[in-house]
Amino acid sequence: MKKEKRVLTLDTYEHGVMINALNEFRNDLIEEKRATDAVDELLLKTIDAPTKRQKQRNHNETR
Repeated sequence: MKKEKRVLTLDTYEHGVMINALNEFRNDLIEEKRATDAVDELLLKTIDAPTKRQKQRNHNETR
């Protein structure tokens, strides 16, 4: 069975919100003495996610 992948496009602010939310959730789990493995993995993926620069056309360039 092939695993389905999802791609999210986030700006810098949204990326920060996602990291903070996952970290808060992780802290709550630690406080409740529950496993944090899945959240840890997702948090690291989010932190290490590559950036994709948008291509910008030079409008002064002649064709």
